[in-house]
Amino acid sequence: MSDILIVDDERDIRELIGDILEDEGFSTRLAGNSQDAMNEINAEPPALLILDIWLKDSKMDGIDILKTVKRDNPDVPVVIISGHGNIEIAVAAIKQGAYDFIEKPFNIDQLLVVIRRAMETSLLRRENQQLKRGETKNAEMIGDSASFRTLVSQLDKVTKSNGRVMLTGPAGSGKEVAARYIHARSNRTNAPFVTVNCAGVEPERMEGMLFGRESAQRGVEPGLLEQAHGGVIYFDEVADMPVGTQSKILRVLVDQQFTRVGGNDKVRVDLRVISSTGRDLKEEITAGRFREELYHRLNVVPIAVPSLAERREDIPLLAAHFINECNQSQGLPVRSISEDAAALMQTMTWPGNVRQLKNLVERVLILGDGTGPIEARELPQESTPGDAEEDRVVLSGTLATLPLREAREAFEREYLLTQINRFGGNISRTASFVGMERSALHRKLKSLGVVTSQKSGARVAHVDDEAVERAS
Repeated sequence: MSDILIVDDERDIRELIGDILEDEGFSTRLAGNSQDAMNEINAEPPALLILDIWLKDSKMDGIDILKTVKRDNPDVPVVIISGHGNIEIAVAAIKQGAYDFIEKPFNIDQLLVVIRRAMETSLLRRENQQLKRGETKNAEMIGDSASFRTLVSQLDKVTKSNGRVMLTGPAGSGKEVAARYIHARSNRTNAPFVTVNCAGVEPERMEGMLFGRESAQRGVEPGLLEQAHGGVIYFDEVADMPVGTQSKILRVLVDQQFTRVGGNDKVRVDLRVISSTGRDLKEEITAGRFREELYHRLNVVPIAVPSLAERREDIPLLAAHFINECNQSQGLPVRSISEDAAALMQTMTWPGNVRQLKNLVERVLILGDGTGPIEARELPQESTPGDAEEDRVVLSGTLATLPLREAREAFEREYLLTQINRFGGNISRTASFVGMERSALHRKLKSLGVVTSQKSGARVAHVDDEAVERAS
């Protein structure tokens, strides 16, 4: 998209403008009627459109072409020219999205000034979109655990399709990163990726934000759907979308077009839809808070994003990634992570998932002395009272009331559960860390009623209550 399309029914004028622009270093295309103009636009959208209002022997006049261009190619600036110019036509053209209006006979210098400004505006828009798309290309998937590899394998299968994807998982688990991963490896990677924060917008503002607005005072204000044309629209926490808006989004998915708030013209869009939720949408449907038809439209390819607890093996890799990220974005020091700190991180609870880990790393880097590896003592101690002696083990209330044998078994059971889950269910690595032979560890686990099962592509340890009762 690097040339200028000149549409005028007077051959002398379109050729004169073309020659002038060619002399100024622009490349041009010419069209004498609406059919030729639309054929040129559909073949390759121009960088700029110079458009006459009145076109003899044409099915469409300049305003009709302007509406169509702004509907299908909203980023193409349009300069209107006319020998019958008046204020009403100028207002109508600007209202429909024209960049500027010039009356015939025009001054060449004036025309060139307007064209250069319009081209600069178009260039700035494209550069802004490229910066936004850079966020997608820079979004990295970090990990090596079995559950992580399963997730990436599922994402890779949908990147080249146009199918709608529903990402499920707890808050902070990385659903938006997964959506950006799909986009960056799709056929739409050079098109926009637009996020709709369904939970962060007031219901009365949602439709104007999505569909845009039209008014005599402010003209056309494109919404997020229009801005995402040709690319991806990502509905973050789609369960929070107002019910009234849900029915209109359903219609957009069916028709691939909509009407702006306050407008009458249909706006056609080509979109891929990716959604995410941390809630059970079937429960939301039962409660009447989510439309079942919309659920089936969005949930074509469901993909579960695992919690951080399901991929504890990845915590050291993720922490190291966030350390480098904080260094590049904020100039914070690059520090390694000690083995004790990594082990403690892998045994901590993470209700905020990957987002919580990122925040913890940033806090440690800001408050630390900036030298040497990050040590376990710099991490928050989840259950240790403030007045406890540094090397003392503090028992929970339940454990302190048990006889020694039962307390020892309860401690061993919890300790081994934690270590097995830390190593992604890998018995050999767990045995090596705890200092036991693999066969001895198997016997110990059996006696404690600890079993492993497959979940999200990884082996996860849990307690078999019936086995515990038999052992006791």
